[in-house]
Amino acid sequence: MEKTLFLVAVNTPFNGSMLTYSAGGELAQKITKGTLVKVPLGKGKRSVDGCVWQQVSEQNIDLEKIKDITEASDELTLSKEECDLFQWMASYYHYPLGQLIFDVLPPFLKRPRKLNYDQGKGEESPFVLSPDQQNVVAKIAEAGFDKFTKSLVHGVTGAGKTLIYLELIQKIIKEKKSVLFLLPEINLTPQFLKTFETYLNVPIYSYNSAISNSDKFGLWKLLQEDSSPKLILGVRSSVFLPIKNLGLIIVDEEHDQSFKQDDRCTYNARDIAIKRASLLKIPVILGSATPMVETYKAFVGTTHYFPLTKRAQEAKLPEVELVDMRGRARVEAEKMLWPYSSESVFKIRKALEKGEQVLVFINRLGYASYLQCNSCGHQFACPNCSTNLKYFKKRSELVCQTCEYKSPAPEMCPECMNIQLTPKGFGTEKAHDTLQELFPDRVVERFDRDEIKTFGKLEETLDLFHQKKIDILVGTQMLSKGHNFENVNLVIILGIDSQLNFPDFRSNERVYQTLTQVSGRAGRFGKKAEVLVHTLAPENKIFSYLKNHSFDDFYKDEIPLREMCSSPPVKKIILLYINGKHQAEVIKESSTQAERLSELAHTHFNKVDVLGPRPSMIEKKVNKFTWSLLLRSDDINQLHNLLNTFLKNYRPPHTISLKIDVDPYYFD
Repeated sequence: MEKTLFLVAVNTPFNGSMLTYSAGGELAQKITKGTLVKVPLGKGKRSVDGCVWQQVSEQNIDLEKIKDITEASDELTLSKEECDLFQWMASYYHYPLGQLIFDVLPPFLKRPRKLNYDQGKGEESPFVLSPDQQNVVAKIAEAGFDKFTKSLVHGVTGAGKTLIYLELIQKIIKEKKSVLFLLPEINLTPQFLKTFETYLNVPIYSYNSAISNSDKFGLWKLLQEDSSPKLILGVRSSVFLPIKNLGLIIVDEEHDQSFKQDDRCTYNARDIAIKRASLLKIPVILGSATPMVETYKAFVGTTHYFPLTKRAQEAKLPEVELVDMRGRARVEAEKMLWPYSSESVFKIRKALEKGEQVLVFINRLGYASYLQCNSCGHQFACPNCSTNLKYFKKRSELVCQTCEYKSPAPEMCPECMNIQLTPKGFGTEKAHDTLQELFPDRVVERFDRDEIKTFGKLEETLDLFHQKKIDILVGTQMLSKGHNFENVNLVIILGIDSQLNFPDFRSNERVYQTLTQVSGRAGRFGKKAEVLVHTLAPENKIFSYLKNHSFDDFYKDEIPLREMCSSPPVKKIILLYINGKHQAEVIKESSTQAERLSELAHTHFNKVDVLGPRPSMIEKKVNKFTWSLLLRSDDINQLHNLLNTFLKNYRPPHTISLKIDVDPYYFD
């Protein structure tokens, strides 16, 4: 029987995941580009997943070594647009194509249960768009929904971006098309779901970690077959859903680091959304009160940049007060209130007396950052990582935040047997306990991943807060993202100083975004609101942007700094992480490859800078050491071509692994 040869993207890193297989008869006839198949791998009988990529000729191929495709799936098939998207991603992020495809696809199930969804009620919207909101909707609609455009809605917190989204979604649905709405995190789902379910008259499907594998697989199947209009409300991975008749993609909170995947393929869902929209020739809308510096620079001054400088319904932005914490530790009355101040406790009491609720933000978990012996100074470090163990008082545990190593909290110092062990630093647990002591008759709850472990618990806590059954909510970054709290007019921000001098070109940007987003939870419904920021560095310029509600002064000051240090958006960067169990091996391999890359750059790619190697911020994680190299250039082609040339001949020792991070958020 005559056989046809196919290049298959196989779920393996071997040979860049592209291997040749054969098929004959009926099997060969049913196979096209995008067909999912099973193929044998290696000398044994191991069978792995693959995706047929193209038919190949027999030239220069030893046919005796070619194995047969064993099975072709009827369940899911990749469309041309999906294949083009995955091909671009594999090339841009330097990640094996086959692994990428099967990282993204849901687990296959023989008999998935009936798919769950929320049916929109289609009620008349009671909201009247302001002239500024109407202008954004009109201009985006004017540009047309039948071609690729990308727009940035840059609106202060509470500017009414959701109403703009709602209006545009309704226009797309009238054209019998579907919409993909991307959220940075699952905890925003209930709020948006409630709004869209009320005012849209289409099925609404959620896609996040809270839904079952059955629902994930069922949704992929449905979307491949059903072209009727619908709204998909999902987190990062939903950008890959095979939505038929997709007419619009919206990326809310486009700046959020949750859109960036850290492991496996280090893609950014915002960038994938833009690429996908361009392939489909449809509009994509980015929204944020604090867009990334790269996004701001790309859009400002263009006809697709839409600034909204005022809050909706004439609500005022909150007043910001800086609380100087210097010298407080020497005042006995203030020590009793730590990590709060007498000012913040007074303001909290006044807010509660008025029947209002309070938010307290601190982006650290636990009761203390670490424990230290009062006598010899001993600190309790993780045996697997180069970090101190965080202290959780309620659980009486020391926990590593990197590898999840746990041990019971010690009763004495193992070095000198002293029983006085002092908690140093503070986190949400300490902030919560202090408030509980100060306001014993009030309900104080925590909103962090230590306390909120399931989607059900998240919904329950938010519901209780909206029902005013919680007086004070103490939380981490989870609090800062897009929540609409009607009865909150006071926000307390603690512990922001630790992020101010972080050795990373994005540290100022992250602090500005965090402060602005957290502050924006206050006063969204018209009442006078306040934000108290506790700091040891009140003179830092970041705080002046916040106090003055400077709409774009931060960006105007930050971009020249980025130019001075050749950082994004002025230049593109790629980080290479070299990882292994033995520190000496990792250092040697990093140095060797740094020399090789520098030589390549000097000889063939002279617009690329090669920096490093250097140890990662946390050099040892889970008993493995990591060093990094940085590639930087304003010529994106040279940057990627240098890396491609390097990877063609790079075979790391079996004890070493290499991770590539394109457009990183952090200098880890």
